[in-house]
Amino acid sequence: MKYKWRNIIEPFKIKTVEPLGFTTYEEREKILKEAFYNLFNIRAEHVLIDLLTDSGTSAMSVAQWSAIMSADESYAGARSYYHFESTIKEITGYEEIIPVHQGRAAERILFSVIGGKGKYSVSNSHFDTTRANAEASGMVAVDFPVKEAMDFETEAPFKGNMDTYEFEKFIKERGAENISICIITATNNTLGGQPVSMKNLKEVSRLCKTYKIPLFIDCARFAENAYFIRLREEEYSKKPVKEIVKQMFSLADGAMMSAKKDAFANIGGFLAMKNDGWAQTARQNLILTEGFRTYGGLAGRDLDAIAVGLKEVMDERYLEYRIKSTEYLGRGLKNARIPIVNPPGGHGIYVNARKFLPHINENNFPAQSLVCELYLAGGIRAVEIGMLMFGKWDGKGNILPGEMELVRLAIPRRVYTQSHVDYVIEVFSEIEKNRGNIKGLEVIEAPPVLTHFTAKLKPLD
Repeated sequence: MKYKWRNIIEPFKIKTVEPLGFTTYEEREKILKEAFYNLFNIRAEHVLIDLLTDSGTSAMSVAQWSAIMSADESYAGARSYYHFESTIKEITGYEEIIPVHQGRAAERILFSVIGGKGKYSVSNSHFDTTRANAEASGMVAVDFPVKEAMDFETEAPFKGNMDTYEFEKFIKERGAENISICIITATNNTLGGQPVSMKNLKEVSRLCKTYKIPLFIDCARFAENAYFIRLREEEYSKKPVKEIVKQMFSLADGAMMSAKKDAFANIGGFLAMKNDGWAQTARQNLILTEGFRTYGGLAGRDLDAIAVGLKEVMDERYLEYRIKSTEYLGRGLKNARIPIVNPPGGHGIYVNARKFLPHINENNFPAQSLVCELYLAGGIRAVEIGMLMFGKWDGKGNILPGEMELVRLAIPRRVYTQSHVDYVIEVFSEIEKNRGNIKGLEVIEAPPVLTHFTAKLKPLD
């Protein structure tokens, strides 16, 4: 007789542990005030459950630590680089592989090669540093998410898709020659960690080829996206994740990656492409600001850890656990009457703060207010994806509201257990009882670029 188990367990066991940062409510009140109500300013030892980001916060495996210990730290031509290069070539099919210290370095270098005033970067959704780097190069960043992506209640399977009708319309209006690049972020981090379908990626690729627009994939979470394709597109239901990944990359001209996500690494990334002319220019830029072409600002041990992690992340047992554990958090929050972006994403759950805190005016940062309350109530750190992160400055010192007010609970890979997730759900349940008393915030000081990292705020009187 065959047994079938309903529950998904962690496909690993814990070998090393570190203590959590327990604090009292009174201590957190003081800490939050001293941090000017910006969670980026809080010391990590004062955080109990850290869901600020899934970037660089993963637990590395014994295989990764073994690779770190045997790494080659030569300045030029290190064995670790060639391990890194061959792994990425095998996975992506691209010949030009450029190491960088993290994803935003890849963005900066790429846009310095192809950007310029009067040009456009188009995407399903640019994330914060991608948009900032595109605009710093002189380009205008334009997003074309599908319409259902902004309907947070809908259970559509691929809300990370690009609206190809609006994309082609934009091409005809502005001219293909003025569009420097199309970037598909898979999964779509800005809009709930939602996946992009292979069907959509094929259509975007067809349009880009037709109009001769370079297509790059922001592939920080490529394996999670591939697993969603396997789950939700019938044509790919029996294909191995590795094959789906290869097909994804085959549709584009290049990719950029923060290896701090799906490669489980604590630092690092890469820029990969087919165009050897662009690659040559990019490497000159790399040498100027990051390091020599075979280390790109990374130690040999980082290069080896990334190479191992890129293979580990395509383990389908791990991916099943990853997606199911995120669903578990989403289901728990919904049962606690917390409005979230539906369906649950791959790397985190996004709470709809606009709906949860309707009494807080848009100009008073409902999502950031919820982030602060979450820390105050339970020592949990999350991040705002709303007016503070994506609002536009009007030139008079005021921030204009963005399209969404979300709180992202990004889940570090292989770090927290089910009891930690249950605690997060419990804290939200308590906040839900008190939500009418949560106050909004106002800005004391904020820079015009990447405001959310360093802004200072205070509660409304």
